Amino acid sequence: MSHAKNKVEWCLRKAEKELKDSDTHRGLVKVNPSKEKAREYINKADHYLKATIYLKEGSFSDISASTVFYAMYHCLLAIAAKFGYEARNQECTFALINSLIEDGKIDIEKEMIDKISPLDAEESKEQTTIEVREQYQYGTSLSLKDNLYEEQLELAKKIISKTKEIIEE
Repeated sequence: MSHAKNKVEWCLRKAEKELKDSDTHRGLVKVNPSKEKAREYINKADHYLKATIYLKEGSFSDISASTVFYAMYHCLLAIAAKFGYEARNQECTFALINSLIEDGKIDIEKEMIDKISPLDAEESKEQTTIEVREQYQYGTSLSLKDNLYEEQLELAKKIISKTKEIIEE
């Protein structure tokens, strides 16, 4: 079994255990597939993308590092919803997306997902979107470098576009 599939199984068990003790979880739960919920996540992704552009125009590009990440992450939640999963953990979400790619259920480049956050952090040679978000969210810099902003914005646009295709298939 692949690393992604092992992680998905772990996430499903984690959530199941947590739901026995409370009404919330920090894992992955099977739910009814929902294109409607997927579309809601896409709307949120578009909203975050608009916020990213707005923040850059207002000279708050450091904050846009977070909004551009969440634009992409909501796309992954949209895909999860379409396939009948509720994810409440970023690692679990990335594992699920990688598993869906491995199974040929979604047509999205693994390399694109790895640019946000690779399943195996040691595989990454470039700075990931999560690393950029953490650097600018927790650091003291007040502006995102223009080339880094443009790279992240273009990646988000591609992922949103691809996700829209996936959820409407």
